Amino acid sequence: DKLIRKKGYGSRSEAIRDLIRDETVKQILENENEPVIGTLTIVYDHDASNVTNKLLDVQHRHHKNISSTMHLHLDEHNCLEVLVVSGKVKDVQSIADSITSIKGVKHGKLTVTKKGFD
Repeated sequence: DKLIRKKGYGSRSEAIRDLIRDETVKQILENENEPVIGTLTIVYDHDASNVTNKLLDVQHRHHKNISSTMHLHLDEHNCLEVLVVSGKVKDVQSIADSITSIKGVKHGKLTVTKKGFD
């Protein structure tokens, strides 16, 4: 009950509903052909080894799966970028792997969910 109040749920049933949805999404991600939508958030050093051009190259090659990007300058060297991605699980994961493995990318986190809930 303490956790339910801390998270702001009005009732246990609301908390249980969200737990079920989270588990449903986890199961969906096990099917590599399932359509998903989400974000890839990366932090990178824009001065590192042509990283900016490499990132743009991957983004342009996958323009059908990347619908939007947001870019923030964190300091003189580091940038944060958020990409909105969609497609099959296997395609979105492949794009995330391609981007996070680029030299100069310091951190990357892919977060996805199913495209719709019944």
